[in-house]
Amino acid sequence: MQHYMNVDIETYSSVDIAKAGAYAYAESPDFEILLIGYRIDEGSVKVIDLKSGTSHERTASSKDMEEFYNALQNPDYIKTAYNANFERTCFAAYLKKPMPPEQWRCTAVHAATLGLPGNLAGVGAALGLPADKQKDKIGKSLISYFCKPCRPTKANGGRTRNLPEHDPERWAQFIEYNRQDVVTESAVRDKIVKYRIPESEQELWELDQKTNDEGICLDMDLAEKIIRYDETYHERLMEEAVGLTGLENPNSLTQLKAWYLKQYGLQAASITKDSIPGIMEQLKDMADICDTELGIRMLEIRQELGKTSTKKYTAMTQAVCGDSRLRGILQFYGANRTGRWAGRIVQVHNLPQNKIPDLELARSLVKEERFADLELLFGGVPFVFSQLIRTAFIPSEGCRFVVSDFSAIEARVIAWLADEEWRLEVFRTHGKIYEASASQMFHVPIENIKKGSKLRRQGKVAELALGYGGSFGAIKAMDKSGSIPDEEIPMLVQNWRKANLRICKLWRTAESAAKTAIQEHRSIQIRHGLVFSYINGILFITLPSGRKLAYYDARIEEYEGKESVTYAGVEQNTKRWGRLETWGGKLVENIVQAVARDCLAETIKKVTEAGYHIVMHVHDEIIVDVPKDDINALQSITDIMKVSPPWGQGLPLKGDGYETEFYKKD
Repeated sequence: MQHYMNVDIETYSSVDIAKAGAYAYAESPDFEILLIGYRIDEGSVKVIDLKSGTSHERTASSKDMEEFYNALQNPDYIKTAYNANFERTCFAAYLKKPMPPEQWRCTAVHAATLGLPGNLAGVGAALGLPADKQKDKIGKSLISYFCKPCRPTKANGGRTRNLPEHDPERWAQFIEYNRQDVVTESAVRDKIVKYRIPESEQELWELDQKTNDEGICLDMDLAEKIIRYDETYHERLMEEAVGLTGLENPNSLTQLKAWYLKQYGLQAASITKDSIPGIMEQLKDMADICDTELGIRMLEIRQELGKTSTKKYTAMTQAVCGDSRLRGILQFYGANRTGRWAGRIVQVHNLPQNKIPDLELARSLVKEERFADLELLFGGVPFVFSQLIRTAFIPSEGCRFVVSDFSAIEARVIAWLADEEWRLEVFRTHGKIYEASASQMFHVPIENIKKGSKLRRQGKVAELALGYGGSFGAIKAMDKSGSIPDEEIPMLVQNWRKANLRICKLWRTAESAAKTAIQEHRSIQIRHGLVFSYINGILFITLPSGRKLAYYDARIEEYEGKESVTYAGVEQNTKRWGRLETWGGKLVENIVQAVARDCLAETIKKVTEAGYHIVMHVHDEIIVDVPKDDINALQSITDIMKVSPPWGQGLPLKGDGYETEFYKKD
């Protein structure tokens, strides 16, 4: 008989979990579990106090401890937790035993599938839980007191840690806080359990947990050498700046502005990344009447000092485990609108692209600490260091990386969903969508549109900017170089839309289906298995895979002077729970990105089933550890990626891949 046990723990470690993540946190020699709150099935909540050694009201007995540990290791007991990865990781470290993800369910993931907030307190509030089932707000101060090192003072006797005996009353509050967390998590689960997660998603989460458990190997020698030299480089720049200006602290904005005023009569409102180019131009214009060389050089130094090229290397040193592997960098369902993964700790989803011509040479110069040669050959050190970030990720011993990604995945998916036939034909054949798009828009033979030409550039910008209902503003945002004159943009938008009538129709159809589902409380099927439905105040969009997108508390209401679909969600700028608007193009964007995510999910499963070991994935790209003697891996993996999923008949996919001794963008 299957049982459910809800678990929540309170822990101590001197490692900062916010910087290092759960794996390095739990690996710390001083890591320990302090309290274990649990509830089995519909029973009462119990708290096991592992630290004080004294009994408390509502604290579990030794019999209860035996009950808990038996259930924890019994596969007939499904363990549930809010952010179950933390509990799994901590128990595995504490007991020195694996915690199979197959025996766990994550309530945070379940909540995310409904578009609910990412934290327990936010979910409880969004679900309208009664006050006695809400998360206790006192938790932050208690965690700060008992779960982290404290600063030694004369008043606390110079201790570096607070124990239960240092404040028994607060410890009793901590026990109650732990108990209340289990109450809240249980109440959340009871509220959302009726919205079932597909078994395929649970299996995918289990795969994700195993990938995070295994981690990816880091070249810590490279990272540490870069960090050390960056400190030396910054000291050198500061010495040069002092010599140039005579200032005590040339990094002080007040002192530097006064120096420019005195030296050149130049009144600078600010000297920042954005304003420096303009100040440089002013100094160059003054070159005929005075020597501005020192002023320009000082601005170059300030630019160099402002670059954060080692931030990710520092994150690596903080989070790496003792075996030089980085774990916990992928957040399952991190984007709760689409279900895509998000990056954590080192944020692998926003790594700089490598564009220097000889990456391997630059890397070897760093390894050999030949930094003078590095500067001579490649120029600015911060720029080179940022280019090398990807290369700090390396294969396991005896392996190489096979890196493969979906080619133009969103463009392929939207063409398939809209049945835009000319686009589908492009992807079935040559795949040159930028050239083909320009050909359609400007009625020019595709063979006349060459790489680097104005027409191809306009085709590329239009493709990247206009697929989800964008217009003038979207073109301006995408065309960062300003290559397209403002007066040409309206015609570009019009030409793209004329060439993609079915995609434009898909925007309108999606918005109409959403509004009808909300107003009439019925299901609306459009195409390729896309179904819009409205259940208990939630707008659901069933994807071709069977997975559902959710828009919590969806309504039709007046929004900025027009009738719109709105829903409850986390606002992008404030990060607070509030009302958000959506529309046809935005709904299509969510759908397309979600379908692309489901394509990646299918690939992850198939590549794993084929016996390959995925150590990381970034956006639509997988990074696979492959034994060096496996000569067929690249072909096998790219072949897997081009196979349409079972639910995606007619969706033309293509995988592009390469082999490498370190991670890079090919």
